[in-house]
Amino acid sequence: SPKHRGGDDEGLTLPELLALTVEDAAEATADLKKVSSRLRMLAQLGLGYLTLGEATTALSGGEAQRLKLASELDRDQSGTVFVLDEPSIGLHPLDVAVLLNVLQGLIARGGTVIAIDHDLDLIANADWVIDFGPGGGDDGGRIIATGTPAEVAANPVSLTGRFLRPLVDD
Repeated sequence: SPKHRGGDDEGLTLPELLALTVEDAAEATADLKKVSSRLRMLAQLGLGYLTLGEATTALSGGEAQRLKLASELDRDQSGTVFVLDEPSIGLHPLDVAVLLNVLQGLIARGGTVIAIDHDLDLIANADWVIDFGPGGGDDGGRIIATGTPAEVAANPVSLTGRFLRPLVDD
C-alpha cells in the first residue's frame, strides 16, 4: 500500500493517488519499488508535473513520446527504430540532458534513434545530422548539410551549423 500521509493510519485512496503529480506519487509509493521506480523514470523524463489521472489525450506530442519512451527503457532494443518529433519541446535545459541520457540508453540497448528537433544540445550530441533549409516553410525542404555535428558546424552554408559552432568547437 502507498506510504501513509501525516501520521494517520490510512493510506491514500485511489482518487487521492490519481490527483497526485508523478513526483508526489513516486514519493508516496516509495515502499512499492517497481511503482516508484517507474514514476521516478517519468519524472526524469521531464514529466514529473503530470498528474497520474491525467487523460493521455491531454498530453502534448512531446509528452506522449516521452511517456512511450519510459515503457521501452528496460527492454532489448535490437532492431528497433525510434522516430521522435521534437522530443525536447517544452523541456528545461536540464531535462534535455536527461532526455539525452535516455536516448543514449536506448542506443546502448541496440536501438536506433532518429530525432527531428531544433534543440542545439540534442543536435550537438547526435551521431549524424541532416540539416534542412535554407529556411522554414516554402523556403525549406532542401538538404543543406549532412555529417557529424562538427562537420555541419564547419559548413558555411548551414544556418544550423553557425549555431552549432560554439557547442562543437573545443
